Amino acid sequence: MFEIIFLGTSASAPSARRGLSAQVLKHDEYRFLIDCGEGTQRQILQSGIGFKRLNQILITHGHLDHILGLAGLLSTYMRWEAMDELRIYAARGAIDRIRDLLYGVVLRGATAPMPIYFEEVGNGPFFEAEDFTVSAFPVVHRGPDCIGFTFEEHSRRPFLAEKAEALGIPQGSWRRDLVAGLPAMLPDGRTIQPEEVLGPVRAGTRLVHIGDVGYTENLVEIIRGADALVIEATYLEEEAEMAQQFSHLTARRAAELAVQANVRQLILTHISRRYREKDVLAEAQAVFPNVAVARDFDTFQIKRDDPAQ
Repeated sequence: MFEIIFLGTSASAPSARRGLSAQVLKHDEYRFLIDCGEGTQRQILQSGIGFKRLNQILITHGHLDHILGLAGLLSTYMRWEAMDELRIYAARGAIDRIRDLLYGVVLRGATAPMPIYFEEVGNGPFFEAEDFTVSAFPVVHRGPDCIGFTFEEHSRRPFLAEKAEALGIPQGSWRRDLVAGLPAMLPDGRTIQPEEVLGPVRAGTRLVHIGDVGYTENLVEIIRGADALVIEATYLEEEAEMAQQFSHLTARRAAELAVQANVRQLILTHISRRYREKDVLAEAQAVFPNVAVARDFDTFQIKRDDPAQ
């Protein structure tokens, strides 16, 4: 299961109720900050999630409304928070701009209080944990070096407790071995094979996160079948020409992508302050019913409930 907390959901400039782009994605002990618009550190405090272990930052692209908060965040880390290291994952163009911001504006010759690592990513996996992977893929927006992210749990075979009970397998290391795909020798001398207590392979939960984007044809297969798609909806269809001009999506186009890719849930963000939330929601729901318009501090839990899919 993944959990995503929206810290900022406004497009381009903050509104009275929406901060600039930032989300925190959680999986067990792992936490990733995705984008860091101006004011993100205050949103982190107000959300109550705190700064602990928030040292892995994923940046979709280098536009200022997605990175300016890194200056304040580093300043906070310098004065108040103890971090072993800071890792920033982004494409080359965004890294160059972020490096200028942090070293040219914030540090200005000073030494960072922790090692800062810039990890250039572009297409393919770049973070591997025991039970999930994070990958990047290219996205078409204004300028080069824009990327999206896929968070995907590893496939697994569920442990069938009722079969284990029927076979008289005690709790403890025997069951742990079987879950790990290893045979287990029971105290009574029997050897149980994993196939006897494991179900069919079950795909892991998959969440796709896309920041600003203006062209979607190349994204359909990347997104296909995702349990959740987080994506921008900067404009309404009545201003589709403006959306195309500035390489953004309308709520309708985001919903059409969700239909094409057969995703389970659509979460819209990057909302312009010129629109009412209910109008954005109505336009998307007319095409794709299972949609939500994220508000600041909304939390969504994403999990795959159906073992057959």
